[in-house]
Amino acid sequence: MSAWTAGLRRFGRLGGRRARRLGGDGARRAADSPAMEVAARWGFTACGAIYVLIGVLALRIAGDGGHGGQQADRGGALAELAGTPFGAVLLWAVGVGLAGMALWRLSEAVAGAATVDGRTVRLRLLSALRCVFYGFAAYSVLAFALGDRGSGSGASDAQSRDVTARALGVPGGRWIVGVLAAAVVVTGVWMAVLAVLRRFRRQLRPARMSRAARVCVDVTGVAGGAARGLTVAAAGAFALEAAAAYDPDRAKGFDDTLRSFAAAPAGVWLLGLVALGLALFGLHCFGMARWHRVS
Repeated sequence: MSAWTAGLRRFGRLGGRRARRLGGDGARRAADSPAMEVAARWGFTACGAIYVLIGVLALRIAGDGGHGGQQADRGGALAELAGTPFGAVLLWAVGVGLAGMALWRLSEAVAGAATVDGRTVRLRLLSALRCVFYGFAAYSVLAFALGDRGSGSGASDAQSRDVTARALGVPGGRWIVGVLAAAVVVTGVWMAVLAVLRRFRRQLRPARMSRAARVCVDVTGVAGGAARGLTVAAAGAFALEAAAAYDPDRAKGFDDTLRSFAAAPAGVWLLGLVALGLALFGLHCFGMARWHRVS
């Protein structure tokens, strides 16, 4: 190999490392920008509004003995917003906020989160999954704001049955649904456990919080996170039952899952407690919008 060729290769390696470093620095600057911080905090606020409304709708269902009432899911929350003064403006605000949350999660997947272990592969993948989830949620909200009422009342229940039916219809569909449903159950339990262990504290800026604020975030985070995890795990259990019975009608969306709590031994009291927990989780999201470590 000539000295000229070796020099070119060395220059190419140095240039590649410099380009990657500059690209990483640019991604980090974008993730730490004031605009990204606004997007993240707006996103937490939008999530909080939806969970508060779902909790309120579920409390109404519990008050009716587990029957009747508006659907206690994202579609029902959107319909509730649409019926308020300045409903169209609020719908757009929530949709844009969720889009901002998706963008922030994407920045975490690319540049890493603003925590000690925020650049690990596991957390980057988790941020990427959250980006997809919030991107879909933002799309459904903005579609609803534009007049597509297919994202409205009862959508989660019908979608769960439709998706399960299509999945069961493919070769090996029962196993596919079963594995995914088991993953949802595990995810719900994991969410509840992390909430009870107060793992959300790692994402906060405690120096900027008063003692009362820390107590409020703890109470809403534990109770709200446990209620959300329980609901997700229950929805996964119904999907697992649908796979075992080869019956897509046994799959349930968010609303039907909540209503199923009314049939449990504790009846409407359990549904009321879960509904209250979901509303508290919405309040927890408001707290995260204020004190979450974004950059």
